[in-house]
Amino acid sequence: MSPRILEVNVRFNSPTADLEEACGQAAFAVTESPGLCWKFWWVKADHDAGGIYEFESETAARAYLAGPIMAALQSSPAVRNISTKLIDAPESHTAITRGPLEQVKSPGM
Repeated sequence: MSPRILEVNVRFNSPTADLEEACGQAAFAVTESPGLCWKFWWVKADHDAGGIYEFESETAARAYLAGPIMAALQSSPAVRNISTKLIDAPESHTAITRGPLEQVKSPGM
């Protein structure tokens, strides 16, 4: 099973402080997402925001995309122009550059 990176980008209509508060509340729900290894959040003052996630598998990433957190984001009047990308994460190259991929190995490997 190879890790998958998910990139989510949005444009937001609310003040940055409101978005940061909403993200703070959502962070706890995101941590409960099955197969999530980590998420990096980002917000720019020009109304762009998003996140980079690592999931244990493509199945887990696709489940997140089809789940309630993304549904809530898509129905929010505070965001628009949601884009997502599901990306392969070559572990060997990422390890060389000290990327934070969780490398789940079976015992003895």
